[in-house]
Amino acid sequence: MEPVDLIGSFETRNFPSFRNPTIDTLNWGRHRHHIPILVEIDVTAARAAIHALKVKMGKGISFTGWIVKCLAQAVSEHKYVHALRNGKRQLVIFDDVDVSIVIERAVAGEKLPMPYIIRKANEKTLARIHAEIRTAQTSPVEVETVQLGSTQTAWLTQIFMLLPQFVRDLLFWQPLFRDPFRIKRMMGTVSVTAVGMFGGGGMSWGIPIGIHPLLIAVGGIAKRPGVIDNRMEIREYVGMTVMFDHDVTDGAPVARFMKRLQELMTSGYGLETAPMGDIHDPIDPQIEA
Repeated sequence: MEPVDLIGSFETRNFPSFRNPTIDTLNWGRHRHHIPILVEIDVTAARAAIHALKVKMGKGISFTGWIVKCLAQAVSEHKYVHALRNGKRQLVIFDDVDVSIVIERAVAGEKLPMPYIIRKANEKTLARIHAEIRTAQTSPVEVETVQLGSTQTAWLTQIFMLLPQFVRDLLFWQPLFRDPFRIKRMMGTVSVTAVGMFGGGGMSWGIPIGIHPLLIAVGGIAKRPGVIDNRMEIREYVGMTVMFDHDVTDGAPVARFMKRLQELMTSGYGLETAPMGDIHDPIDPQIEA
């Protein structure tokens, strides 16, 4: 009797070195004192406005870009939520809101999630944020690139990724965490991750791990009954997870920030009044860096 093959067919590949920075971020992120908040936000008005603009302009508007616009405005009004520690006795509270998003790009036949930083997102129109995201999605990407729009040379990035973890920690990560200004230059202060595509068309949440003082995971969108002017209506809600660094801020400031973010998103902030005439115009992301 032939022995049963318990393994089956398979292939082996070299572990990709570009995964090392992600692993580093996850390892260091676990040391952060992040507190998660899971919310559902009514985006019915926003979704209707986005659909109307798509009909008018002929192309869609980035839902993630609109969330970045609302988020940057709320952070600019409640700056403590993206503060960074400077040693043990100081906090650095920035005026500019630099938002890091993840864009999937194909490099050498592999689809890779790459961070891209939208600088001064609180000062930009929705049209400009949208155009910047579209440019980042289509601009050429060199092999060994790990961050879109970065000025760091590819060969230096490749050397970094091949170093042992303890060397990367010693030469890069430990000095980085001692310098809040370097953190802001290299990574921004707010991180947004869209995980809604994994929700299967229903409500979903993600619990992100990262090193930013403010982490946002945008989940799935679902239709739910809601009460509007004492009437029951079918509304659209997006699931969002907000992670804030308890080392730099507390529940009450975060609650005020969350209230403002919910107001902006529920009202469709930036969709009705923003000049959208330049929505198709690509821009060079290096201009904003």
